[in-house]
Amino acid sequence: MAGKSMAKSISSFLTRVLFGRTKATTNTDAKPTQRFANIAKTSLEDFSPETIVFDFESTLLRSSSLFPYFMLVAFEVGGFLRALVLLLAYPFVCMLNQETMLHVMVFICFVGVRRESFRLGSAVLPKFFLEELGREAFDSVMGFGQRVAITRLPRVMVEEFLKEWLGVDTVVGREVAVFRGRFTGLMEKNKARQELSRLLCERRLMGSRATCIGCFGKPWPFDHQQLLAHCKEVYMVSQAEKRNWQLLPREKYPKPLIFHDGKLAFRPTPLATLAMFMWLPLGLPLSILRIILGILLPFSISGPVMAMTGVKITVSKPQNPNFDPNPLANSTKGTLYACNHKTLLDPVFVSHALSKPLTAAIYSLSPFNEAISPIQTVRLARDREQDTKLMQRALTRSDLVVCPEGTTCREPYLLRFSPLFARVSKDIVPVAIDVGISMFYGSTARGPKCWDPVFHFMNPNSSYTLQILEKLPASYTCEGGGKSGVEVANYVQSQIAGALGFECTLLTRKDKYMVLAGNDGRVKAEN
Repeated sequence: MAGKSMAKSISSFLTRVLFGRTKATTNTDAKPTQRFANIAKTSLEDFSPETIVFDFESTLLRSSSLFPYFMLVAFEVGGFLRALVLLLAYPFVCMLNQETMLHVMVFICFVGVRRESFRLGSAVLPKFFLEELGREAFDSVMGFGQRVAITRLPRVMVEEFLKEWLGVDTVVGREVAVFRGRFTGLMEKNKARQELSRLLCERRLMGSRATCIGCFGKPWPFDHQQLLAHCKEVYMVSQAEKRNWQLLPREKYPKPLIFHDGKLAFRPTPLATLAMFMWLPLGLPLSILRIILGILLPFSISGPVMAMTGVKITVSKPQNPNFDPNPLANSTKGTLYACNHKTLLDPVFVSHALSKPLTAAIYSLSPFNEAISPIQTVRLARDREQDTKLMQRALTRSDLVVCPEGTTCREPYLLRFSPLFARVSKDIVPVAIDVGISMFYGSTARGPKCWDPVFHFMNPNSSYTLQILEKLPASYTCEGGGKSGVEVANYVQSQIAGALGFECTLLTRKDKYMVLAGNDGRVKAEN
């Protein structure tokens, strides 16, 4: 009770100090004197019906450097070449003023990129924005009734994140000019000014009774004079305050981070990006070597050899003494191994863990990857009856490994398992897979998938952890226990999730690809 009374006293005192004036400050040349930390000390109930206008980069992100976000754009839209150009230009760009520096980086990253295919604002950048959010700033900003974000980054980079993840009502930022469907690399400042002027004139930022609070940092956002004139109070966010902020924990994210895309698994700061390019002359040949060894060497010796190159493989099997690694010798049909999906290499590593060749049921595997696969594959047609026959026929020849999720998931979540596998066999063994990487992701939702194994094996160090779980009891199968395919699929999903500590979801492959790529996830033949 004493703490609550003290909080109310502080809240009342700060409210009188902050809002005691009868007229908003209009001297736009004066620097704000309120510290941002004062918001956190004031009860959010006092602010809840009001509007906050904040500078996204200076208010919410702990780091003031915008280079990592531009490097992500450069790498994803232009590959290593455009990323290298940005890295080499950055030391010279730093000699320019903040505004010119921003324009140069925008030009390098965006010039010539197709506008229609640019989806990084929803597919790649949100993960890195979330990992840089300051907890104190996030809690304070989310306590306001209406949120308006001002951004120095191109609007196409941040708008979807701000609206979908932070519930921002309005995003004010500059657009990158488009000519004949491609970005020119030039930012259109006048349109942002007109949008800001229109919003302020219509007083949409403040509503009928709300008061406008401004939170900014240096450098000032463009046209800050207009903003200061319409804000009753302005708070300055200092670098000293940011250094004391804590990162927003994952459990505090506005919604779970399940889907994200992009090849880079690290935050591409200038030094980290330089280290990546220094590694490439060794990493690319090493990746090719690892792939060749995996194809040519037998399973009995490929594991130790791969470990010598930096690929760690950990396998655990049931303690059951009756566990039979070769059930096909005692049955007319093979065993079906159902595993979660982390990369295209999952079936190969399952085959390695069992020390025997398997057949992999595949959907969206590129013809190139299928041709170099060290194990046999059977391509499914996404037709229930036809796929059932194909899988049953494959089980008469060998054991079969399937990934019922139908697509990869990088985060500790499992997508909904398709029940098709449960209807084709009564001998089902769940396999739990987890992957550790340090530099590159070995999966993608956009672009050709034939490069996925190359990127995975380019990691300086990577790990594959496989847990062979207990075979499903007959009472939990369709044939032996009369269970439905959905019940069996859900049971297998829960078993794998429990072994990995992951969370089960009802999301599907189509959900993932609609978010990340705007399609249903089918791979074109030329890939």
